[in-house]
Amino acid sequence: MGTTSRYRFREYHVTTVIDPLAVPTFEAVCVTGEEQDCGAASGELHSPEELTRWIAGHCAQTGHQSYEQTTRTIVRAEPGAWQ
Repeated sequence: MGTTSRYRFREYHVTTVIDPLAVPTFEAVCVTGEEQDCGAASGELHSPEELTRWIAGHCAQTGHQSYEQTTRTIVRAEPGAWQ
C-alpha cells in the first residue's frame, strides 16, 4: 500500500503598492458607433491631460462622444504576515 501526503499552504495577506518609479500610462479607444465601434485609439499617453486633449480633438473632428479609458500602472506585491 502506498502512502498519501497532504500539503497545506498557509495563507498570508498581500498589500499592493504603486511603484513610485513607474510612470502610469493612459489610453482611450473611441467606442462610438451603432453597428460597429469607431475604434480610433489614442495610443499610450503619460498624463490625464494628454488623454483629455486627444479625446477633445477626436470629438471635435468626428462628433463622437463615447470612449473606453484604460489606466495602467505598475504595482508591487508586499506580502504580510502568515495566517
